[in-house]
Amino acid sequence: MSNTSKIINLTLKIWRQENPASVGAFKNYPSGPISTDMSFLEMLDVVNEALTQQGEEPVAFDHDCREGICGACGTVINGQAHGHLEGTTLCQLHMRNFKDGDTIVIEPFRSRAFPLIKDLMVDRSALDTLVAEGGYVSVNTGGAIEANSILVPQRTADQALDASECIGCGACVAACPNGSAMLFVSAKVSQLALLPQGQPERAKRALAMVRKMDELGFGNCGNERECEAACPKQISITNIARLNREYLKASLFSREK
Repeated sequence: MSNTSKIINLTLKIWRQENPASVGAFKNYPSGPISTDMSFLEMLDVVNEALTQQGEEPVAFDHDCREGICGACGTVINGQAHGHLEGTTLCQLHMRNFKDGDTIVIEPFRSRAFPLIKDLMVDRSALDTLVAEGGYVSVNTGGAIEANSILVPQRTADQALDASECIGCGACVAACPNGSAMLFVSAKVSQLALLPQGQPERAKRALAMVRKMDELGFGNCGNERECEAACPKQISITNIARLNREYLKASLFSREK
């Protein structure tokens, strides 16, 4: 424990739901003594240990890397996906950002395209389906090509790399009033449309991913910018403008209908 660490006690208002068919409700739990050095997920671990010792079923929640790179830990904290800090995943949100005596409301992502599994866990596989629809490039296997054989301007490379930072956590969908996946899809489309390797399937990619997005029940963009505010990697909505251009151009001029 660091010299600046403090012990705080919180009231946790956690959404509990046994399965998709059951009726869910918020239930209050005391956090018990919590170190401000803990991450939010470590705090939930402590709460679950106490629940287990009391004979109560622990709270189900997703997690994996706990390093801010996988996006699996997506949960809504006090009405904000991943919590109130900008550019932060839930596992990187530390308890020092809360005060002793706070009440924290913890609930799952709410979206038609993300059906609930249990408690704080939702099925985000729709994002994987979108990637499978066109978020890739088809290339020949073999030895790596000499890097300087395909020249990319620095500004273009930077834009592509910025878009590629998307970790597919789904916070943009959860934050959007329409449950739109436009920021996620636009990041994938932009990442590949900007680079030479993505050109052969450029039109097909834009058409296929947008159509699949609609098919899966995601809403449309309403220019609310909630997605950009919630994104832990701070993906810009300028990518949505690029996606719209890519889709319009493909719809008008491409043979990929």
